[in-house]
Amino acid sequence: MEAVVEVRGLVNRFGTAVVQNGLDIDLMRGEVLGVVGASGTGKSVLLRSIVGLQKPNAGSIKVLGVDVLTADLSATRGRWGVMFQDGALFSALTVRENVEAPMRVQVKLPAALRASLADLKLAMVGLPPKAGSLYPSDLSGGMRKRAGLARALALDPEILLLDEPTAGLDPIAASEFDALIAALRQALNLSVFLVTHDIDTLNATCDRIAVLAGGKVLVTGTLAEMRQVRDPWVHSYFHGPRAHAALGR
Repeated sequence: MEAVVEVRGLVNRFGTAVVQNGLDIDLMRGEVLGVVGASGTGKSVLLRSIVGLQKPNAGSIKVLGVDVLTADLSATRGRWGVMFQDGALFSALTVRENVEAPMRVQVKLPAALRASLADLKLAMVGLPPKAGSLYPSDLSGGMRKRAGLARALALDPEILLLDEPTAGLDPIAASEFDALIAALRQALNLSVFLVTHDIDTLNATCDRIAVLAGGKVLVTGTLAEMRQVRDPWVHSYFHGPRAHAALGR
C-alpha cells in the first residue's frame, strides 16, 4: 500500500515539555486511521504538524510525496482538507462564504460558480439549503461541525484530516457523523487521518488505530488487535465500560 502521509522522527517541544520525541506514523491511501492517546500526548499537535501549522523541532513530514517542512505548499494545500474542533468557522462570514473561503485562496472561479459549489458541499454533508445563508452563531454544534467538514471538502481533497469530529455531540448526532464520514470516504475515495477519543468512532469508521504514548506511536493495528495489547493504558481504554458498550460486549 502507498503511504500518503509519512512522518519520521518527529520532535515537538514547548519549553521544557516534550510532546513528540522521534514519532513515526504513516497514513495509507484509502484507509481511515484513528489516532488516540491520553490527554497531553500531542494528537492535535501531530495533526497541525502534518498540515504545516506547527513547525516541529526535528523530523520529516511528507504528504503525497511533498516535504511539508521545506516545500512551497501553495500548489498542494488543495490536496488535503482539515476540519478542526467545533468547525473553526469564521464568525463574520456566512456558512456559504466559509465554504467558499478555500476556493477564493486556491482557485480563481466566478462568484456564482463558487456559491453553487459551496451549496453542493453543504448538501453533501447533510445540511439544508437554507444553512448557507446563516452565520456560524445561528447553527447548532452538530451543524457547525458539518459546515466545517463541507469547508474541508471544498477543493475535492485526496486526504481529510479530522480533529475530534464527534467531540461535544450527543450520541445520536455522533453516530450520524460517524456514518457520514464512512459514506464520504467511500464515495470520494478519501484517505482519512482522524484524531479522536471516541471508541464508537473508532469502531464505526477506522481501518487501523495508532496509539500515542511517551512521545511516540506506541502501537498500531486494527481494533481487534488493540484489544490484545497488554500495555496498561491501551488495555484500560479498549476493555473499559465504554469499549464494552461500543463493541456490544
